[in-house]
Amino acid sequence: MFADESTASTRKSMRIRLQTLGCRLNEAELETWARQFRERGCEIAPEPEPADLVVINTCAVTKDAVRKSRKLLRRAQRDNPKARLVVSGCAASLENENLGEAGIDLLVANADKERLVEIATHKLSLPVMPATATDPSADALFVRGRQRAFVKIQDGCRYQCTFCITTRARGDERSRPAEQICDEINRLTAAGIQEVVLTGVHVGGYGSDRNADLTKLLTAILRDTDLPRLRLGSLEPWDLTDGFWRLFGDPRLMPHLHLPLQSGADSVLRRMARRCQSGEFLRLVDAARATVPGFNVTTDIIVGFPGESDDEWQQTLDLVQRIGFGHLHIFSYSPRAGTRAAAMPDQVPDQIKRARSRELHALGQKLKRALLERQCGRSVKVLIEGRSSDAAGPFLTGYTPNYLPVRLRDAEAQSVNCILPARLGIVTAEGDALNALPLAS
Repeated sequence: MFADESTASTRKSMRIRLQTLGCRLNEAELETWARQFRERGCEIAPEPEPADLVVINTCAVTKDAVRKSRKLLRRAQRDNPKARLVVSGCAASLENENLGEAGIDLLVANADKERLVEIATHKLSLPVMPATATDPSADALFVRGRQRAFVKIQDGCRYQCTFCITTRARGDERSRPAEQICDEINRLTAAGIQEVVLTGVHVGGYGSDRNADLTKLLTAILRDTDLPRLRLGSLEPWDLTDGFWRLFGDPRLMPHLHLPLQSGADSVLRRMARRCQSGEFLRLVDAARATVPGFNVTTDIIVGFPGESDDEWQQTLDLVQRIGFGHLHIFSYSPRAGTRAAAMPDQVPDQIKRARSRELHALGQKLKRALLERQCGRSVKVLIEGRSSDAAGPFLTGYTPNYLPVRLRDAEAQSVNCILPARLGIVTAEGDALNALPLAS
């Protein structure tokens, strides 16, 4: 039963806890739910504050992700025993996943998650109250301690990589209208957001269902919004039009892409059913760096894919070294029920996967430090996203346009969510960030 406004005005706002794990698309969906809950008069409860309703967006990209999803559900039930629990996401949508339904009040499939707040309001008889903010577009984001907003531009994927369960969990490709995306970005900008990341399951496939493409979308966003910084999330290294790299001539489009390689061996890529071979990938990176100064490329690598030989593994190491990625996301392959790769012969023993992972981690750290060291002395603009401290004192944390982490010293008076000019100094002792000093605006 919905509460009318007169009754709701005497009630305390319902407190909502939103939690997710997995991809940036999950985070983008969480941000949308946060805004919609606030529009219904709910309050977003940051951890570790108690909540009346907990909403969890699960992940199922690996068996470990499903395990973590179950763990997150148990912890939510333990920390908020009186709260009702709403669960969605890929793990909740796959028929062969058992999340343990005890204690779950509402399960929302991926196909219905765009209506999750509406469905939860109706099914759980949540009270509807006056909005708690005049423009909740960014307030809910700030409450959750986030400065960079994720905006979902599409869902689903038409391809079927042999290791991937996402196509089954997310379904066919569906793109949002460009006007709707621009309107959302304009609302976020008006509310104080400095940077937006475009995300989806297959970002490069944007528009396949509506006679459009990613280049046209980016052109529209850069033309029709005043957003200071636009960034792309993970982008498969295919489906890019000829004019794509020229878009980076607009300094608001950040010079960084996360391009999943997965393997440096063409024979492995064929077994994965990837649509980009190593030579094509290398030419793509070369084109980006030739067109866009300071372009940073990060990637995903799967270690120990079925049948991966010593020679194939060496090809991956050689290509990673040659490209010089700024960061590596390393995944040790594990068979995923429902995928073709799970039934492939010659599964690689765990001890070999562990040894190769250690080797690749060491190479990745070496490449990252080398990239950071090449930035020393440069003047850049840093989006400040948080505060921290170490033995040397307090510092602000943020990222350069090409997505390098920075610790900004001697700027304690500056507020978070500002874009500040800074001069990059030496690499931190941990080798994972750059120290920097503020410059006069």
